Amino acid sequence: MRIFKHFGTVVSPANLVTLSRLVLSPILFACILSSDERNGVSWSAFLLGLLLASTDYFDGTLARRRGTVSKWGAFLDPLADKVVVIGAAISLVIVGRYWLLPVVLLAVRETAITFYRLWFAQKGLSVPARKSAKWKTTIQGAALLLAVFPPLEEVDVLIHVVLWISVLFTLQTGAQYLLDGAKATSTTGE
Repeated sequence: MRIFKHFGTVVSPANLVTLSRLVLSPILFACILSSDERNGVSWSAFLLGLLLASTDYFDGTLARRRGTVSKWGAFLDPLADKVVVIGAAISLVIVGRYWLLPVVLLAVRETAITFYRLWFAQKGLSVPARKSAKWKTTIQGAALLLAVFPPLEEVDVLIHVVLWISVLFTLQTGAQYLLDGAKATSTTGE
């Protein structure tokens, strides 16, 4: 009986929405890569990116309304965010829309903080996400959507400025996680 209860938290409606973001993300990458003669700019990439961004909003809202917030959801949601952001950003580097350095900074921070939070979780500690982390994800998503938005195909300066703003938010929230983690370990005596 216990296994069915656990299964129910994994396949909750909110988690299914999150899983759909993971499943659809390779299609987004393919849309960006297949429009390489236009530097990743395409209506299909923009509309699919918009759909994926909306699932990030709705999965959390759905979980809170239904009372199905779970550890699985808390793990899957940021994982799906990182897969979409890093995968789309790398795709945009491949087609020449983004520069490599800001994408490397994004990817390194996202990967490092994910492992950092997993390390804390193994110790039974938590480094909860701050509201600024949601803003960071929103700004990253906006930077990606602007990069593939057809009316902005010729506006490279704006694309790079917004990308660098998202990198700054990403690094700043990464520093916050490190400080929060240091506080958590100092209060537990480690």
